[in-house]
Amino acid sequence: MANTRSAEKRNRQTQKRRLRNIQARTVVKGAVKKAREALEKGDLGLAKVALQAATKTLGKAGSKGILHANNASRRISRLNLALAKLATPPAAQ
Repeated sequence: MANTRSAEKRNRQTQKRRLRNIQARTVVKGAVKKAREALEKGDLGLAKVALQAATKTLGKAGSKGILHANNASRRISRLNLALAKLATPPAAQ
């Protein structure tokens, strides 16, 4: 329990931020999940749209400190790699 007014205020601020960060991480997880599902289906058009939305949410989360910036960048990179793999036809053997 907080003993001073400033500690009580800090506690209130921390709780608000925690809830906001949880909600933001949930949105990020949903966007990434949609992008991964679209990539698994193999639908290039749907995958591009889903990947664009996921990239936007990951970038925003990284810039606001909800995710570490490098973590967001790594996830974006891996999703783009998966899309590039889907877009290129398999090599003829």
